[in-house]
Amino acid sequence: MQDSNYTSRKWTNRIMLGLSGTAAGLVVVVLALILSYTLVNGISYLNLDFLTQVAKPVGESGGGMRNEILGTLILIALGSLFALPIGLMTGMYLSDFAGPRMARFVRFVADVLSGVPSIVVGVFAYAIIVRPMHSYSAFSAGVALAIIMIPVVARTTEESLRLVPHAVREAALALGISRWRMMLGVVVPGAFTGIITGIMLAIARIAGETAPLIFTALGNAFGVQGLFKPIGALPLQIYRYATSPYQEENQQAWAGAFLLVLLILIISILVRWMSKRKYHG
Repeated sequence: MQDSNYTSRKWTNRIMLGLSGTAAGLVVVVLALILSYTLVNGISYLNLDFLTQVAKPVGESGGGMRNEILGTLILIALGSLFALPIGLMTGMYLSDFAGPRMARFVRFVADVLSGVPSIVVGVFAYAIIVRPMHSYSAFSAGVALAIIMIPVVARTTEESLRLVPHAVREAALALGISRWRMMLGVVVPGAFTGIITGIMLAIARIAGETAPLIFTALGNAFGVQGLFKPIGALPLQIYRYATSPYQEENQQAWAGAFLLVLLILIISILVRWMSKRKYHG
């Protein structure tokens, strides 16, 4: 009887391990297919002109996405500038300062906000910023992207800070320093790698967003004209070129998609290098 139960448990364990491994393999395969398909279709059209020239009118060959690349970097910077202080401070508040009821409420709000479709965020930013200002703008797009970033940064910051042992906090407070000094000087450095990872995930999330930009940034073929003017972005241009009936614009859409994936990869590598350097320092 015992041998029968042992054999049953052993085979159940093997089956579940096999299913888990298969699921993990499927995730890797899907990611590899997306990356390889984007690489094959996009890298052939990616050249120096694509990076340094502006988009050409319909019917003219050549051109690039210089203005859209610059616009994407500006929008990422604006979204991060607006979202990071709020998200980081929210995470600190939830991990060390909020009461149980308030913490549960804020977590619930953050989880709901992270699940709001990005197009709804775009419509919201359009209603509260674009319409009153009577203009599409980089500023309104930055606010929309910040709204998407905030819950991601807040929740990952909270979880990272909660991984720091309470003994570390108690030891810091025993030295006579204030709670905010303890938080900034002891707890945050101890959770720095996790916080940076959360920021990286949030940046990767907004880098490819298109729906909010349709309602806020609109796009601009004439480059960056100010924070309160329409601005171009890679996701917008990829969307427009991908739905174009012209073959050359379809090829540029693939090149833009490959460049966007490459941009996210570079950001991830740089952030990981910075976090390791800070951690070892």
